Amino acid sequence: MNEAAAETRSVVIEREVAFPPEKIWRALTQPHLIEEWLMKSDFKPQVDHSFSFRADWGAVDCKVLEVEANRTLSYTWEAYGLESVVTWTLTPTATGTSLRMEQSGFRADQNQAYHGARAGWNAFLTKLEDVLAHTE
Repeated sequence: MNEAAAETRSVVIEREVAFPPEKIWRALTQPHLIEEWLMKSDFKPQVDHSFSFRADWGAVDCKVLEVEANRTLSYTWEAYGLESVVTWTLTPTATGTSLRMEQSGFRADQNQAYHGARAGWNAFLTKLEDVLAHTE
């Protein structure tokens, strides 16, 4: 295998969100809120916790890698041959939070998954902002 074949790509989405990190953190870590903007899950913010996201099209197998409350959340994301890592980073700003989502690990032959993730995460983050606007 040559060097280029081993390289992977990441989907990175960054948004300024007009809510404090604590509120976003709840939406990223509480299953009833996660379900409103992403998918059904049995997520727990505990390192090494294995969980899944479930949707009509299937499921994603995940495992929590890192939890730093209101700052960083990272978990594996494995589905249909894709082995990747999703990392959320929350940085407080004067007007709310800088929210960064990175999904890393797309191989060169996973163009469809890569482009699907780019579109999917943009839609998910828009729904996340809607959920934030409607929850206490």
